[in-house]
Amino acid sequence: MAVGRGARMWRFDAGRICLDLVATERAGGVPGTGEQLDGPSHLAQWLTDARLVPPGTELDALDDAWVVRFHELRSAISRLMAAQLGGPPADGALEQVNSLASGAPPGPRAVRGADGDLVRALSAAPDCAGLLAVVARDAVDLLTDPVARSALRRCQGEDCHRLYLDTSRGGRRRWCSGEVCGNRERVARHRRRTSGTTGAYGPAAPGAFGPEKEIPPGVE
Repeated sequence: MAVGRGARMWRFDAGRICLDLVATERAGGVPGTGEQLDGPSHLAQWLTDARLVPPGTELDALDDAWVVRFHELRSAISRLMAAQLGGPPADGALEQVNSLASGAPPGPRAVRGADGDLVRALSAAPDCAGLLAVVARDAVDLLTDPVARSALRRCQGEDCHRLYLDTSRGGRRRWCSGEVCGNRERVARHRRRTSGTTGAYGPAAPGAFGPEKEIPPGVE
């Protein structure tokens, strides 16, 4: 699922909100993109689109300090997940996530909307620590759930580093999204097949095996 407004389009299809947060870092998104949470306005947008706060929630206290703290949590989660996939030890990251998870998340309540239907609201203005706790607790839940932990994957798409939970039958999902990276791979495969440079057994491009040499007349 992709949502967003203006210059930012977020994807929330990793299977866990903590992985969706990791996907906003420079190496986690679509090739060519940079830092996605590059300021308070984009963090506020992401928090709303991720449904960590209801639409219309005032986030007047959100400032650059919030952005730094979410970047720090994101980095800790990224390193922990990489370690789960055979990467280097995430020294200090688990303690950081556990500390943030101990905070009190904002309490939800049901209120009447303008049309009379019940809508979700928060019992108090959300603070940074409470919202960090929501994401950190989600990471703790993932890391301590053997089934979820065993489904953790990294996208095999070229230049994509997104993490996701593979809940497909047989656990054979290769890409973070079949519509994005999967389709990109299928297009690239089709181009390789039709370009005349399909590999060792396909036609070679001119000069592929060194500079072309002129063949004297009569010499085959």
